[in-house]
Amino acid sequence: MLVRPAASRSRWKRLKKNGGYYLMLLPALSLLIAFKYLPMWGIQIAFRDFNIFEGISSGKWIGFAQFERLFQSEEFYQILANTCIISVYKILFLFPLGVFIALVLNEIQSSFLKRFTQTLVYIPHFLSWVVIFGLFTSLLSSNGLLNRLAVALGGEAVSYMVSPAWFRTILVVTAGWKECGWNAIVFIAAIAGIEQEMYEAARIDGAGRLRQIWSITIPSILPTILLMLILRIGSLLTAGTEQILTMYSPVVYDVADVIGTYIYRVGLGKMEYSFTTAVGLFESAVGFGLVVAGNYLSRKFADSSIW
Repeated sequence: MLVRPAASRSRWKRLKKNGGYYLMLLPALSLLIAFKYLPMWGIQIAFRDFNIFEGISSGKWIGFAQFERLFQSEEFYQILANTCIISVYKILFLFPLGVFIALVLNEIQSSFLKRFTQTLVYIPHFLSWVVIFGLFTSLLSSNGLLNRLAVALGGEAVSYMVSPAWFRTILVVTAGWKECGWNAIVFIAAIAGIEQEMYEAARIDGAGRLRQIWSITIPSILPTILLMLILRIGSLLTAGTEQILTMYSPVVYDVADVIGTYIYRVGLGKMEYSFTTAVGLFESAVGFGLVVAGNYLSRKFADSSIW
């Protein structure tokens, strides 16, 4: 007589009990496999002399030749520097802004004003970068509202959208306007989970609002802040490709061309698929390394980590 091991019986029992939940996971798992894991088969393009008419596995194996070309390219190091600078700007200025918005919204006492403010800061997230580009172009172009006002006051018009000195600032400002309110949702949810008794005890002890924020709210949501920061650091080499593709022009390539836009221009524009696959693989490997390093440092110094 065949007797099932206890562990096997336990798994089967758990599967029967939670079968409905596992079925609900199937669509998400299917999408994950279809769009994240199956495309990994194409990574080998980076190591082959790929020809679009011959298929992925038919090209001659060339090893790390594309990576050698990548690291010998002076243009790539300029693009890497642009990517890191823009991403660091966004982390330094926009990540704290999301936390600040969450703290401010939490302190609004009027429910109507709170809902109105939340709606106001969330709406830009749902606008496409094309729409946002049009809005800011109407404000910042040579004949835009800002330049017309400057000329009327006796100043000079500045072509902000095609100015290398201003373009990175515009990227940070537009990204902040579009996403900071939406990014605050995670921190608002974390604040909502804080025990209210802690605030009541602090008020009894005479702590004001600022003291409550500093001593209760921020320490309580610190694990969430670290988690989101680790994930943001992991995407350091993305720098907002969709945003930059929509807003930049050849005039500002020297300060705005990042890895994602470079892959788009060279891969699709010049059909150098093997080379740009190598660039993309480098970007992913660095991102993975940054997540692991950030998680290690967070666990070591803050006793909080993803895993």
